[in-house]
Amino acid sequence: MKKIKTTVTLAVITLLSACNNVQKETKQIPTATLISSEKFYFNSFVDCNMAEAWIGDTFRIFPGKYGEDPVWGAANDLKFANGKNADEAFSATKDAFINPVMPLNAKPGEAGLHGAVWFETIYQDKKDAGGKTLYAVYHNENYPATLPYNAATGEGYIDKKWPQGLTDSGSAAAVCRIGIMKSTDGGRSWINKGIFIEDLQPRMILKPHNTSVTFAGGVGDPSAVVSGNYLYLFYGEYGYKGSYDSATYNPGTEWSGQCISIARISLDDLDNPEGKAKRWDGKSFNAVYNGIGEPVASLQIPMDAGGGPASKAGSKFHWGPSVSWNTYLNCWVMMMAMSEGIKWEGGSIWISYNLNKDLGEDDNAQQWSKPQMLLNKPGHIIWYPSLQPTSNSFDVENKNTCLQLGQEVRLFYKDMHGDSSEYVSEYKIRFEK
Repeated sequence: MKKIKTTVTLAVITLLSACNNVQKETKQIPTATLISSEKFYFNSFVDCNMAEAWIGDTFRIFPGKYGEDPVWGAANDLKFANGKNADEAFSATKDAFINPVMPLNAKPGEAGLHGAVWFETIYQDKKDAGGKTLYAVYHNENYPATLPYNAATGEGYIDKKWPQGLTDSGSAAAVCRIGIMKSTDGGRSWINKGIFIEDLQPRMILKPHNTSVTFAGGVGDPSAVVSGNYLYLFYGEYGYKGSYDSATYNPGTEWSGQCISIARISLDDLDNPEGKAKRWDGKSFNAVYNGIGEPVASLQIPMDAGGGPASKAGSKFHWGPSVSWNTYLNCWVMMMAMSEGIKWEGGSIWISYNLNKDLGEDDNAQQWSKPQMLLNKPGHIIWYPSLQPTSNSFDVENKNTCLQLGQEVRLFYKDMHGDSSEYVSEYKIRFEK
């Protein structure tokens, strides 16, 4: 990661507005001060979130992509890098990254791992005193070619009226799912445990209505945190709220079921997670893993404010959540991007807070403040915002990761402008209560 001195105007983002009755208790929303810092460029590919953990006194990160992809080509770039702190790991040169042993892709129609995967979050098993038992929450993408429809199980996709993919009019749009892999050696080798949340073919949004050049449907771009005995999954919702039919399609129906949603899975089910997640159904976590849940209402952009279905080009919606527990604020913090055009185009980063520590009580998991804009860069396309620990003694001594942070954090995001595409940090954030 190269370091370049830069002069950036100090931006102070004060988030003092009430939560529009989102929070149960009347509490002041924290403030976030955006501070310019030396510029860091990361030397590897990052998807929506950086999966990371402390293995003993080593800070280990797991960026990159692995698996089959008929649109972009097969990849073996999911690697890990080490450091004595976060800055050192993020500064690793390309030749310092190590390939872990990964499970092979299964052939279409056979049981096993299909499509490409990106690690998004690492849960470190607290029962392992050595810290080497890891569960990786992965974003998985498939196509009708890699996961053809299976009438017996209802899984897979039918290559008929399939929407356009990211490269050209002849490419296919992907469908995202979320699964679990396990490692018992600190991330040097992984075993696939399977998919624990997905959308099936009836929820895919096809031609002529899918014009956004994003996904055909599905659930993805996740971040996961532990509260109590559950792993809570925050993810982008891209499917239709019901069964898609071009004759009866309603954009308002699609919009009403999309944005950022939450599901959870028991920590006891991580070794056998297939189908074990339960989605929020509007009252509790009781919707099945491949059923229809309810997104977080406070994070949706109203249609009269430009919000709309994810399949429509030009609709505004928040996506790509990155969630952390802040020990200084004593609350949850969520970062997200905003899509405003095709291919998730948008140049802003947004922030939201949840003041309820226990996400399992009542509807606490849904109690997020209305998102406030943290950063806007016109002319840029910004994806994948996340908060990361620094190299300071507090973060090192407390073994902080992107899942647990303190008062001062580093902001990373993917920044695309002109011919450049960079995963970069040029600001720190200082929180105040």
